Order: sequence, then structure tokens, then C-alpha cells
Amino acid sequence: MWTAFAACALCVVFGAVLALGQAVAARHRAGGAADLAALAAADRALWGEADACAIAVRVAAAQGAAVVRCRVGEDIADVTARVTSGPWTPEVRSRAGPPGPTGLPAALPGLTGPEVPPPGPEPELDPPGPGVHPPVRSGDPSPVRGSIPPVRSGDPSPVRGSIPPVRSGDPSPVRGSISPVRSGDPSPIR
Repeated sequence: MWTAFAACALCVVFGAVLALGQAVAARHRAGGAADLAALAAADRALWGEADACAIAVRVAAAQGAAVVRCRVGEDIADVTARVTSGPWTPEVRSRAGPPGPTGLPAALPGLTGPEVPPPGPEPELDPPGPGVHPPVRSGDPSPVRGSIPPVRSGDPSPVRGSIPPVRSGDPSPVRGSISPVRSGDPSPIR
């Protein structure tokens, strides 16, 4: 008797977990569709609200969602998308627009970074110790002594000797034979 009760309880818990998973998956699908539709509408915001919302509807439909609400004001797109999955129909609202603190105060208290000193002359460095090269600064003369002539096309190669080109069909430049190594053979490396 108690085994039948335990089996029924496990089935109820299993069904609840499946329903919760389906609800979460539907919510995520609606969120993704709303985000993509809002980005597409914000991309077309300068073309007008009708064109921006039309592209938002197309993008949401490609994600298996329906646009419930679409508004484009200035350069901010506000889209609400709905996905139907089983008994669940979550609606998710998403906003997209240009990067930056649109609508936020100029400075948020407590969110300022460290003071950055204004650019000025570079500080003088201590002379380097023996065997240490001084740092190279922009505007310093080149540390390379002598002259290095530029290489021009048509100049003879700086490589001495002649290296003939390898053509297909030429005999191998490797002399001798190469035999495969078999397991159990002594190592050829001495």
C-alpha cells in the first residue's frame, strides 16, 4: 500500500518539475524573442515607428513569438513579446537603444572612478644600472647605430650561394632510405 502511495507522490513531483521546466523554457524563449525584436526595432528607429515595429514583428515571428506591444520613441524601442507553450503564455518586455546613459543623471553618486592625472611631461627616470638599456621614448633618436640599407626589388639576394628551386618530379634531395619505425625496434637515437 505504501509503495503505491510513494509511486503516486513521485509521479506528482515529476509532473510538477516538468511543468516548471516548460514554464521556464517558455519564459526564456519570450525573453530572447523580445530582446531580438527590440534590437531590430531600435536599428530601424530612424525609419519611423511603423517600419521599426514591422521588422520587430518579423523578428519575433522568426523566434516563434508574437509582438504584443511595440513603441518607438526618439531612439528607444520598447517591445513586449508573448510566447505560447502548452498552458503557459509568458509576456516579456524589452527595451533597446543607443549605448550611453540616456535618461540617467550626469553623474551617479558612488560610481565615479579614480582620479586620472592630466597628461603632462613624462617623469624623469633614474639612470639604468650596468647592462640595462634605457627605455625608448617617442622622439628619441634610434638606438640602432650605423645604417641599414633598404632592400629594393631587383637587388641581388643577400643570401650567398645558389638555392635551386624544387620542381615536382625532381628526385628527392634526401640521400639514403628512410625505413619505418616498428614497435620493439631499438631506438635510432643514441
